Formats: sequence, C-alpha cells, structure tokens
Amino acid sequence: MNTIVAPSLLAADFSDLKSEMKWLNSSSAEWIHVDVMDGHFVPNITFGPLMVKTLRNLTDKFIDVHLMIENPNKYIEAFRKSGADNITVHYEACVHLHRVIQMIKDTGANAGISINPHTNVELLRDILPYVDLVLIMSVNPGFGGQKFIETTYSKIERLHKMREEQNLDFLIEVDGGVSIKNAAKLVENGVNVLVSGNAIFTSENPVEYIEKLSLV
Repeated sequence: MNTIVAPSLLAADFSDLKSEMKWLNSSSAEWIHVDVMDGHFVPNITFGPLMVKTLRNLTDKFIDVHLMIENPNKYIEAFRKSGADNITVHYEACVHLHRVIQMIKDTGANAGISINPHTNVELLRDILPYVDLVLIMSVNPGFGGQKFIETTYSKIERLHKMREEQNLDFLIEVDGGVSIKNAAKLVENGVNVLVSGNAIFTSENPVEYIEKLSLV
C-alpha cells in the first residue's frame, strides 16, 4: 500500500488556484489538505467553508479539513455541506470530545482528532476506537514552513503501539515540516498520511515530488 500524500493548500498560490488544482489533480496525491485557522486557537486566519466549496468544484480528490479553531462543533455541518470528506478537530479545543466526534460521524464524514506537539498522545487512548484518523502535529500549528520537531517520532511510535494493542485501524497522519528527508522514517514509525506544504509547492517538479513521497 502506497503512502497517502496530502498536499497542504496553505502553501499554494491562491492568485491562480485553478492552475494549482489542475496539476494537483494530475498528481498521485490522493488527498488535499485544508488548514482552517480562526485567529484564536492559532495565531493566523485562513479558510472557511466557501473555500472548501470552491475546492470541491475543482477536484474529485479526498478533501481533508483540519479545523484549528475554537468551538469546532459550530462549523462541522457547514464544512461537510461544502464538501469535506474528513473533518479533524483538536483535542485541545474540545471539552466534550466524544460528542464532537459523533457530530462529525453523523454528517457522514470521516472523523479525525489532532494534538499539538506538547500534548501527550496517551490522552487519546479512550477516544481512539471512535475516530478514523489521528493527526500528529510536528510543528506548532498556525504557520507553514516551520522546522520539524524531532520528538514527533517517539510520539508516533507510541500511537502506533496503541493502535496495535487495541486492534484498531485508524490512519496516522503527520503535518509540519514533512519532506523527502524525513518521510521514510515517519512511515517506518507507523504514519499512513503525509501532509506536506512548502516542500511540495516550492520543489522544481511538484508532481514528481508527490510521487516520491507516495513511494517511501
């Protein structure tokens, strides 16, 4: 099974989104990753449901929406109606986490949970049977182009072990500073989905770069 590559649109050229999506559609990337930021949970503001709706009209690929926002329960239905296939919320933003995950499931979307670099992965143990995906942030969320945090490897190893111990099949996704340089080690440690932004969009041949990532 090839690794799933999810190019992060945070690094795309939004002055020519149609052209960006045209080559992404021709690539081996199976997913498109959309970072939604509200300026409160993280110090930046990016996209809303209208952007996801625009993307849905430009691609048939799996749209992976990462909600880095406060009160994500208020926006789940809107993002699903706009075309999100997976909706990931943050552990740190959800007081009633199981309820929020169930809300996502009730819309028909896949449900994901994400944790920041400082959050202990063991805190997810009780929610793991209910999610389709766990997103490990390997940088502090809010901005693209940050350096990969090396302790992420051991966190992924622990999560992979928990997945095996509980005999579960959720996907492990990693986002932040992902490139050809560390992709193989991430996959060896149990990662299924590689989110990559700057490394892909600034490469000389982005389509070829995605192909290399998918084959690690």
